[in-house]
Amino acid sequence: MELLEDKVVLVNGGSQGVGAGIVRAAAREGAHVVFTGRRAEVGEKFAAESGAAFVQADLADPVQARRGVEEVVGRHGRIDCLVNAAGLTSRGSLLDTTPELFDAHIAINLRAPFFAMQAAVQNMVERGAPGTIVNIITSSAHGGQPFLAPYVAAKAGLAGLTRNAAHAHRWDRIRINGLNIGWTDTEGEDAVQRAFHGAGDDWRRKAAESQPMGKLGQVDEIADFVVFLLSDRSGVVTGSVIDWDQIVPGGLD
Repeated sequence: MELLEDKVVLVNGGSQGVGAGIVRAAAREGAHVVFTGRRAEVGEKFAAESGAAFVQADLADPVQARRGVEEVVGRHGRIDCLVNAAGLTSRGSLLDTTPELFDAHIAINLRAPFFAMQAAVQNMVERGAPGTIVNIITSSAHGGQPFLAPYVAAKAGLAGLTRNAAHAHRWDRIRINGLNIGWTDTEGEDAVQRAFHGAGDDWRRKAAESQPMGKLGQVDEIADFVVFLLSDRSGVVTGSVIDWDQIVPGGLD
């Protein structure tokens, strides 16, 4: 039996990177998958490739963050699973972050998941049906690098929100978990490394050599883990924010 057979799944930020990997994995495991993305051309191309349905949405707008869920419910009559995979990783330190940059991080990395979860949980509660939610967070939520100040602030908030919502809706049989992913090989990370860190074409090789396992996090591996958390195979686990990384928080050399 496929892990997500006949489940209706929405992946926010599903047109590329980790989100796209989750779209593929959920579809492979039998789900009816819908994903959101800001760029219509990119989203429509990936929809044609993956067989998933695309909803254009700018998740910085809380109305559109909720509307993604509403579109899914309109098409399928329900939502069973939600993944918040959209993320903004532009750099900023405590000293050079502008109010505009800070607000952009809060909008995408915290406010959008909040209102998408609100809409999804409302549908689940109204139907008296169980459901599952996975929030893609970051291992940097434990503290992070100095150049990730607004990102860390928003994602640490998402970790707290994940636990709070899981506790609030445990008796509704809605399981909500988070994944603190580490440094991951994605198209977006490639762009960030080149734009903010002057990386060349060999940055992936150098980065892999600097990691204990000899590689960066891989999208397909993360996607498989997310599908497991969405599925009944993950049992009763809820309110867990799992460190999916090769760096151990609190470990010292």
